[in-house]
Amino acid sequence: MEFEKLKDIIVDVMGCNPDEITMDTTFVDDLGADSLDIFQIIMGIEDAFDIEIENEDAEKIATVGDAVEQIKNAVN
Repeated sequence: MEFEKLKDIIVDVMGCNPDEITMDTTFVDDLGADSLDIFQIIMGIEDAFDIEIENEDAEKIATVGDAVEQIKNAVN
């Protein structure tokens, strides 16, 4: 469930094809995200899941799988 919601957020911010997004997809290398894109994705995650991701944790997010782990840790 987290992955599907996250994928929707990424598609909204990046305008990419949802079929391109997997757990191993990297935000910078695969999707071409810059720091503003990543900030918008993190804001979208915080809004969608009603959580807060600390800056130090956000800096560790490189792949979609990393983001899903952060969401799961914050929700539980």
